[in-house]
Amino acid sequence: MPTSNQPFVRTNFLDAEPAPRSESGPLAWIRKNLLATPKDIVLTVLAVALLAWALPHMINWLFIQAVWTGTDRTFCATAVQGGTQPDGWSGACWAFVDAKFDQFVFGRYPLDERWRPTIVGILFVLLLVPMLIPKAPFKGTNAILLFIVLPLLAFWLLYGGFGLEIVDTPLWGGLMVTLVLSFVGIAVSLPFGIILALGRRSNMPVIKMVCVAFIEIIRGIPLITVLFMASVMLPLFLPTGYTIDKLLRALIGVAIFASAYMAEVIRGGLQAIPKGQSEGADSLGLGYWQKMRLIILPQAIKLVIPGIVNTFIGMFKDTSLVSIIGMFDLLGIVRFNFTDANWASAVTPLTGLIFAGFVFWLFCFGMSRYSGFMERYLDTGHKR
Repeated sequence: MPTSNQPFVRTNFLDAEPAPRSESGPLAWIRKNLLATPKDIVLTVLAVALLAWALPHMINWLFIQAVWTGTDRTFCATAVQGGTQPDGWSGACWAFVDAKFDQFVFGRYPLDERWRPTIVGILFVLLLVPMLIPKAPFKGTNAILLFIVLPLLAFWLLYGGFGLEIVDTPLWGGLMVTLVLSFVGIAVSLPFGIILALGRRSNMPVIKMVCVAFIEIIRGIPLITVLFMASVMLPLFLPTGYTIDKLLRALIGVAIFASAYMAEVIRGGLQAIPKGQSEGADSLGLGYWQKMRLIILPQAIKLVIPGIVNTFIGMFKDTSLVSIIGMFDLLGIVRFNFTDANWASAVTPLTGLIFAGFVFWLFCFGMSRYSGFMERYLDTGHKR
């Protein structure tokens, strides 16, 4: 065989080989995440045992022995309680949720006028979805329609006037009120929180003092106190014969409260931006607002997306506190229906609370997942 002193150089790459079986697949994931150490093994065994004991009971109560249809409490009560179910029966009363579902969504809004909040909900979804898609076009037009045009149109449709029957806000309730409070709180708290955060970092003593005082006072007061003062104390300072709608007071209270917390979240993002970014913007001759709008704020907001969404989630859940001022949000209207004698049974309250909790969880989980998606989408400067 001929030999040569010239070294051999491969002209093509070897084909990629699959990962070892011990390093991929569900068994590898279980071994690495659940059985890596003796402590993990003990905790995994305890967790599996707890789930094995609890899940069958939960599934049995929620689905298997549950009552799904019915017209009154007799379908969800045992024979001893005057119902049709056998003694010892235990299961959720989803018939109660089914019978009251429209009221849970719309509150005491008139039946023949519920097409109006339905249209508002459809328009909200149609405008919100493209706003949440990063690559969707016409973001500016979409934002104007969502945050300016839709609120005005929604107020006209929900309240009435100009050809529509007027529906006073005390008749509003259910999920509709929860979403209205949350949307207004989110739409107002973010820009106001940015302004407060910038004001707190301002070099002008008066503006800084006002912003610091506002933030610290509001953060030191429970939301229940803010709502109580907006509902009870505020009318005492108005001239005789003047009043402010109760829903508007709640909207103002929630927005003010959320703005103070949002300001601190934004301020944390501003402090995380290196000073060189600001100095570089100054060297380009950018003014203060140009520097903030084009350089500083986009980076700061991207860094604090988890904190922003966490504030939104907390505010969404805190809307249930408006029941303290006599408003029936989702949780309030569910609890109000517990007093209906036609559905008074041992399992009705728990079933209603589970339904309300699931709805709150569904919205909060959705916001959390979208937050994670946006973090990954915007994480362009820290990828390895």
